[in-house]
Amino acid sequence: MPRPTYPRDAFDDVPAHGERVGAHRSENPRLRVGVLLAWAALATVLLIGLGAVGTLWVSGRLGGTPSSAPTAAPTSTVTPVLDTSYTVLVLNATGEPDKATLAKDQLVRAGYKPGQISPGEAGSTYPTTTVYYALPEDAAAAAGLAKAVGGAAIAQNDEYQPAGDPEAQQLTLVLGTDRASSPAPTTTP
Repeated sequence: MPRPTYPRDAFDDVPAHGERVGAHRSENPRLRVGVLLAWAALATVLLIGLGAVGTLWVSGRLGGTPSSAPTAAPTSTVTPVLDTSYTVLVLNATGEPDKATLAKDQLVRAGYKPGQISPGEAGSTYPTTTVYYALPEDAAAAAGLAKAVGGAAIAQNDEYQPAGDPEAQQLTLVLGTDRASSPAPTTTP
């Protein structure tokens, strides 16, 4: 079979002075899927980590300083009145289990109805047993509740009020670590 012949062009002649003629094309780089996926995974992990750290930092849960717990403000002398028309939220902030249930039993013996008392666990420990009330006119009932549990500080603070109902008749008893090492004292009304 005869050899095909092609017309002559500029690429057929090699210049004498070493100059290259023509277009030199490199090979197309191959897409390296493994490297691409590794970079995407690394970027995803970094973004999720930064988002989590940022959220913790903004919410105040990142760092060595705990968020400030409400403090008991000094109050004027209030005559305690055991008013059992209030609902009572009991939060165990002692770090020991079952203290809220023991306090509920103590309040039932003092005259509160079991359905009015909601025991639960606090998210962290708190040093001083405190009764919180929302409105100034609730101070006497808060003092009566404090007396019913064997003594506690009282403070006006609406942080523990039911959402959307700032005037609900609710008192909140936060059992502090001052109650952790000994059982809650029993008193009679």
